Amino acid sequence: MAKKPHVSETPATQLLRANGIAFTEHPYEYLEHGGAQHSAEVLGLDPFTVVKTLVMQDQDAKPLIVLMHGNRTVSTKNLARQIGAKSIEPCKPEVANRHSGYLVGGTSPFGTRRAMPVYIESTILDLPRIAINGGRRGYLVGIDPQVCLQLLGAQPVQCALAE
Repeated sequence: MAKKPHVSETPATQLLRANGIAFTEHPYEYLEHGGAQHSAEVLGLDPFTVVKTLVMQDQDAKPLIVLMHGNRTVSTKNLARQIGAKSIEPCKPEVANRHSGYLVGGTSPFGTRRAMPVYIESTILDLPRIAINGGRRGYLVGIDPQVCLQLLGAQPVQCALAE
């Protein structure tokens, strides 16, 4: 029997374990700018079930996290309207790294350096399981999407646009 590659702990996996959350590990060969589509392809997953963790900011540069399907983009106008912000924009990579404590491409919503409000595309919650970043480039964890509500207090929103 082939031995599974060992993946060292990340702040995300530590938080999941500490809360007794069951998860599966899915390491893969990271590709710069490959995104959720690449990870879905190499792991044989539907990109709709691979969830991106996006660090964004409002008009006052207050950071927030948006969890979005791997094959969808965020309508920042719709999101801003739903959360009562004037505007929303993605953070620059170095700013996102500073807020989350993770490198862009390896950002997990779990175990972030700084507490930020989390918004989740509501249709993600209808899925039986999702694959979401485990806190390192080339590493996804499979979890029940309800964990995002329980652990992160994620607020459901409708801001997905087909890519």
